[in-house]
Amino acid sequence: MAAVVEVSAAMSNPAARAESGRVLVIARVSPTGPARTRGCAKLMPVTADLLDFADPAFIADPYAAYARQRAAAPLAWHEGLQAFVATSHAAVSAVLRERRLGRIFAAREPAADWETFNWLHADSILDSEPPKHTRLRRLVAGAFGRGHVQRLAPRVEELAAGLLDDATDARASFDLIATYAEPLPVLVIAELLGFPDIDRQLLRPWSQAIVKMYEVDRTPAQEEEARVACREFAAYVQELASERRRHLGEDLLTDLVQIRDGSDGLSERELIATAVLLLNAGHEASVNGFGNGIHSWLAAGKPALASADPAAIELAVEEFLRHDSPLHLFERTATADLEIGGVRIARGQKAIALLGAANRDPQVFADPDRFDPHRTPNTHLAFGLGIHFCIGAPLARLEMQIATRVLLTRYPRLALVAAERRPTFVLRGFERLVLSPRG
Repeated sequence: MAAVVEVSAAMSNPAARAESGRVLVIARVSPTGPARTRGCAKLMPVTADLLDFADPAFIADPYAAYARQRAAAPLAWHEGLQAFVATSHAAVSAVLRERRLGRIFAAREPAADWETFNWLHADSILDSEPPKHTRLRRLVAGAFGRGHVQRLAPRVEELAAGLLDDATDARASFDLIATYAEPLPVLVIAELLGFPDIDRQLLRPWSQAIVKMYEVDRTPAQEEEARVACREFAAYVQELASERRRHLGEDLLTDLVQIRDGSDGLSERELIATAVLLLNAGHEASVNGFGNGIHSWLAAGKPALASADPAAIELAVEEFLRHDSPLHLFERTATADLEIGGVRIARGQKAIALLGAANRDPQVFADPDRFDPHRTPNTHLAFGLGIHFCIGAPLARLEMQIATRVLLTRYPRLALVAAERRPTFVLRGFERLVLSPRG
């Protein structure tokens, strides 16, 4: 289906032709997609065809395509995704803040096959909306507010130092992802929740299997792996929570078992869903944000960074998160007809916030493609915005700051040996990042 949409001449492209001082753009539009033809108002192209999620080159490096799409239409309909796609900082912020765009979880079918997967999401903070989201976040935030995160700082540093001891003898090259970036946040969240040492090797495989469900190109085999991981992980947490009810510990899982707000507390499924979410979301941001950030720093020529200065490390970590964000896509669904930036979104249609695109917007960040560890202010959206702002952001920041300081203090002459990207878009990171500690 085609539509003729009027845009300003400044937005012209090879598909457009000038006519009487105007530009007519022939755009492909879904029958259920947008049709914005209100009078003589200045309208933007209605498609996001410049983003090809099936192109491996785009998955490997989406930033040039983001820039072209942002310049053409910062909020536009994408036929393949059947959703509106936001690429500018302003449009992404509006999508994330708009209360009529909610996290609406649609249960997968057949229900018998997807039962555990479905309730793990339906009963989680991430996939809930008020009033349920408000209630869950209040209960869980109370547990986080008891000092768990900052109390872990000395232990995080101890774990980081031990992992580096095992990673290399200070001469041999090592894979930063496998030996340092991946195990550190898993160990931290396991200690936070109170998972036994002997079981911690189970957590990363479960998490990796589940989060592949969030990609745009998953396979049937990956879906089956996710279903199995959900059942096994949920059963494990259920058993551990039952043990905590009998024998209280000094950990977050005990707090989740005990928390009350008046007569209200977490149900069994809400507790399990919260623990699973804390692991999945709590370590993916750290693994990918840290790995991407170190790669960005190295690729930029290792700009000066005072590793002994906490303030300098904090700024650098924020630039890690902005320059090559660990999470690139966050989806919302319209619960009512609405309009953002002149674009009409009908009830039931989806809107996608491309966080990585927003974080390279030249309207907000000077020279946005340059990695600048001293950048300030740095109003990136890596952790989202609004009511779904990442509840684990303080922990992720703490882990990344300590991991960066320990690594660069010990090995200031780090050099890149080899890098292999993960073939994923939503969760952007590295499969391997081999470094030489001697430069």
